Amino acid sequence: IPLLKDFGNEIIALVSNEDSFLARNADHLLYAPIEKEADPNDLAPTTSSTLHLAYGDAIAVSLLKMKGFGSDHFAKIHPGGSLGKQLYLRVRDLAHDVNPPKVLAKDNIRTTIIEMTSKRLGMTTVVNFQNEVLGIITDGDLRRMLESKKDTGQLNAGDIMTSNPKLISSDAMAVDAISLMKKNSISQLIVEKEGKYSGVIHIHDLIKEGIV
Repeated sequence: IPLLKDFGNEIIALVSNEDSFLARNADHLLYAPIEKEADPNDLAPTTSSTLHLAYGDAIAVSLLKMKGFGSDHFAKIHPGGSLGKQLYLRVRDLAHDVNPPKVLAKDNIRTTIIEMTSKRLGMTTVVNFQNEVLGIITDGDLRRMLESKKDTGQLNAGDIMTSNPKLISSDAMAVDAISLMKKNSISQLIVEKEGKYSGVIHIHDLIKEGIV
């Protein structure tokens, strides 16, 4: 404390004992009295530490309101933590958008399986020649096809795809992708940009970033 004061700093003390060295040498005193500590010996900081924590939170929240501190400010000074990432990470930052899996509706089952296997996302998007999304084929769709069809040689991607898949804009926040996945009990979303297929975002991408 003497060293801090020698540098011209003002001392603000939060104490439960007005007679302590800290309290006597503080320029500003925040007194938070307690009757006794919660431990049986009235020694270990229990009641006092809890009270001071609440006191500090109250001061911090009051200061946030006085300064007009918003979520955008939080994201700027704390970009690496999970809370910060929820405030600034967008779908385009995490999506698989370099040569994402896709097939045409007329492509046969062999081509579809090879595309799914090579891209290792457990799915492929079905698009038209304008790169617009028509549907999605997942590992589950392939299993259901094998269980229900005896002859798969004449089938194509359009025959087994699920139409109207869940889509999300590349500009959407990553946390919105999480909410949409949870709501529909799915593990991936097809990403669109200006109405065209642009990639895939998977739940594992969000887990890896510590957002989930």
